[in-house]
Amino acid sequence: MKKRGSDVWEAGAAYERYMGRWSRPVAEDFTAWLNCADGLRCVDVGCGTGVLSAVVAARRRPRQMVGIDRSEGFVGSARTTAPVSTHFIVADAMSLPVRAEACDLVISGLALNFFAVPTAAVAEMTRVVRPGGLIAAYVWDYADGMGFVRRFWDAVIEVDPSAAALDEGRRFRVCRPERLRAVWADVGLVDVSTASIEVPTVFADFADLWEPFLAGQGPAPSYLATLTPAERGRVRDALSSAAPRGLDGSIALTARAWMVKGRKAFHTEAR
Repeated sequence: MKKRGSDVWEAGAAYERYMGRWSRPVAEDFTAWLNCADGLRCVDVGCGTGVLSAVVAARRRPRQMVGIDRSEGFVGSARTTAPVSTHFIVADAMSLPVRAEACDLVISGLALNFFAVPTAAVAEMTRVVRPGGLIAAYVWDYADGMGFVRRFWDAVIEVDPSAAALDEGRRFRVCRPERLRAVWADVGLVDVSTASIEVPTVFADFADLWEPFLAGQGPAPSYLATLTPAERGRVRDALSSAAPRGLDGSIALTARAWMVKGRKAFHTEAR
C-alpha cells in the first residue's frame, strides 16, 4: 500500500485519461495568450507527456524546443508523440541542464504546484532566459475552480475528515493569481500579468468520472490507492451522490486554470 501524501507521476496513458484530455484545450488558450513571436528558443519545464510542447511547436514554430521533466515515464510518452524537432530530457526543474541566458522563452504547464519550492523553480527558469525573455506558466485552480477534483476531495473529507490536509486546494499555495504574481515579482520579473482559462469537463457517465481516479496518477488517485476496497467504495458512493447528472447520465463540470507571465528585466530595469 502506498504512503498517504505521495504523488505518483509515471504512466503517460493513465495521466492522459485522468488529466491530459482536459489540459489540451488549456494549452491551446495559453499559447494564444502568450502572444509571442515565432522562431524562439523555448524550454518547457515540467513538460509531462508533452502536451504543451506539442501545441507551442505547432502554433509558434520555435527554432528550438526542449521539454524537461523528472518523470522517465512521462518523457518516454512525450517522445512517442512529439514532433521530431522537439527534444525531451529527464532532469529536475531545480537544476535545469541549460546554460544561462540560452533561451528566449520558458514555459511550464500544470507543473508549478508540484515543485517543492516554486519560487526557486521560477528563479532557475529566469536564469536560463535572456534579458527581455518571457517566463510563463499556468496551474489548475485547485482551491475552487477544478470541478471534478474539488468534488472528489469533498467526498473524501465527508468519508474521512482526517484526509483534509491532502486536499490539493489546501496543499498548493500557488494555485491563485495573487500568489502567482507574488512568485514572479519575488524573482525580479517585470511586466507581470495573470489571466484565467475555463474549459468544460464533460463526463459521459459516472464511470467516466470515477475510473481515471483508480489509475494512480497524481495526488487524488495516489490517495485513493492507499485505501482498502471498502474505503474506496465509500468514497465512490459519496462522489456519486454529489455528482450532478444530466438527463442522459452525463456529468458536466468546468475546470479553471490561472496563467501568469513576466519578462526578465534588462540590467537597466533591475530593481
